[in-house]
Amino acid sequence: MKQYRLIIIIAILLLLTSCFGIRADIVLNQNGSGTISLEYRISKALDSLGRLDGNERWNTIPVGRADFERTISRLPDMRLLSFSSREDNSDIIISVRMEFGSMEGLLAFLDATGQNSSFRGNAIQGSLNLTLSEGRENNNLDLDRLFAEITQGYSVAFGLTVPGNANLSIQGNSNVNEFINQGRRVYASFSLYDIITSSNAIILNFSWN
Repeated sequence: MKQYRLIIIIAILLLLTSCFGIRADIVLNQNGSGTISLEYRISKALDSLGRLDGNERWNTIPVGRADFERTISRLPDMRLLSFSSREDNSDIIISVRMEFGSMEGLLAFLDATGQNSSFRGNAIQGSLNLTLSEGRENNNLDLDRLFAEITQGYSVAFGLTVPGNANLSIQGNSNVNEFINQGRRVYASFSLYDIITSSNAIILNFSWN
C-alpha cells in the first residue's frame, strides 16, 4: 500500500491505528493575519501515549496546553489564544484557538514539510490547496474492514472564512458529508474512513477574491 500523507496530525494517528477526528476552521483577515480553531477527538486508547507533559520521549500529537506551547514556541508567526480539553465516554476532545501573522506562518504549522499544501496570492485574492490524502495503490479488504470498525463516527472537516468571496472545490473524492462551496465561508466534511481508503488523492482547493 502506498503511504499517504495526511496534513497536521492525521498521519501520526493512523500510524498508531487509532481513532481520530478533526475539525479546523480558518479565518483570514484583510491584512493576511487570522485565526485557526481546531477541535479534535482522540480515542482514549491513545491516552497513555498522549500525555506528553513531562514525558517528551513520546513523539505523538499535542494533547496538553504545554504541548501546544512548546509547538508554538518554534513558530514565531503563531500564537496560542486558548486551550481546553474534556472527555466523553470514548474520546478526549481538545479545542484550541491560535492566531497567525501570515498564511505562510499558518502553513508552517499545518504542514511542516511543505509538501502537502500550497498558497498563492494574498488575503484579498489568493488560493490555498491542502492535501488530505495522497491515496493508495491497492485495495485490501481485510484492512478496509478494520478501518471501518475503528473509524466509525469520526470525521475530518476544514472551513475557511475570507474577507470577500471564496470558492471550494474537491479533487479526487465525491463522498462529502457536508459541503459549502461558495460564500465568505466555505466548508467540507468527510468521514475518516473515506479519506484513508480512497484510491485517489484528496485535495481541497480554496480560492477567494
